[in-house]
Amino acid sequence: MDGPNYAVQTSANAQAIPNSGSLSRLPTGHPMTTPHTRIVRAPHDLKGDTLPPVDTPLPSTETGIVRVAPGLLGKASRWRSLMFWVVGLLGFLAVILVALHFGSLEKMLRLVRSARPAWLIAALFVQAGTYVSAAFVWRQALHLAGHPLPLRTLVPLGIAKVFTDQVLPSGGISGTMLVVRGLIRRHVPPEVAMAAMLIGLVSYDIAYLIVVLVSAGMLWLQHRLNLPLSIGVTIFVVVTVTVPAAVLGLKKWGKRRPIAWVSKCLGVTTLLRELTDAPTDLLHSPRLLLQTVGLQFCIFVLDAFTLWFAFNAIGEVPPLWAVFASFAIASMVATIGPIPVGLGTFEAASVGMLSLLGVSVEAALAGTLLLRALTFWLPMLPGIWLAQREIKHA
Repeated sequence: MDGPNYAVQTSANAQAIPNSGSLSRLPTGHPMTTPHTRIVRAPHDLKGDTLPPVDTPLPSTETGIVRVAPGLLGKASRWRSLMFWVVGLLGFLAVILVALHFGSLEKMLRLVRSARPAWLIAALFVQAGTYVSAAFVWRQALHLAGHPLPLRTLVPLGIAKVFTDQVLPSGGISGTMLVVRGLIRRHVPPEVAMAAMLIGLVSYDIAYLIVVLVSAGMLWLQHRLNLPLSIGVTIFVVVTVTVPAAVLGLKKWGKRRPIAWVSKCLGVTTLLRELTDAPTDLLHSPRLLLQTVGLQFCIFVLDAFTLWFAFNAIGEVPPLWAVFASFAIASMVATIGPIPVGLGTFEAASVGMLSLLGVSVEAALAGTLLLRALTFWLPMLPGIWLAQREIKHA
């Protein structure tokens, strides 16, 4: 597999072996040239040949990401997370009450009680595929960087990340910090771990953008793309393009005085600083970007199929395109909405979109609640144990 090569060194002052990739020409004193050495797996060169294992420095794990206060976020952030959860749960209950005001509680309960277990089991397996796809994204990036890890190690990290992002709402920061810690604990150098996270974030944003634009196109072809939806899609596109552009812009110009001053005033997070310091060599591989974007796109498709299977379980099945578009728009609204965990905002947007596309309010609410049970609430059970295990061993 094509990809950058890392320097092969035997001491802190050794010269890097010349080859392609900016990481292969590390100056003396770079964090990857610390005197702590360990045998690591050699990376693949551009022709697919593997260099023999040699002593190469392994950076100390005491980076900015790891020197975080006990837990993943501070005490103030925990109170903030609790506030988000309270507001989200109130919004969640409000959506149910409003939906039932326009529909029939008796019909919705009848739909839920008559749900066929076979379809729910199928939906559960489809949902499990999302964690495998997410793990493949990290696996491909780590393999190209020369530090491959097996899927059986990465899948539990993905489940723990989902749980951490839900319990500690922070726009994905808390879950990403947990994954970086987990990769470092598995002997992945911090710079490589952050590079893998960077490729994951960029590929996710690209896939998310494609999903939303495709859904907006579907709605436009069906003459259902109204002004509020157009405004929402526009806001989402601006946010989705701005965030990775800001990270890459900070990496290029962040040390200049005006940019550094603005970053300090805005309170740039530790994660953002680490991301801007992460090597971008992996982003220069078109093959890796294509693979990871495709895997991220598969996650959205599998999530939409989970919702479609939930409708099959209750016996009221809308067209697959309508389910895909409704899920994409609901995810978009939850992303740009005021509540990080998406509680209430996702449910409201999902029921509203499905109703707009001809699904009864009762079926839309029942299907959405089943989806959230499979994608939001159920993963918390293994997520609690997996996240605690990662934090304990970090």
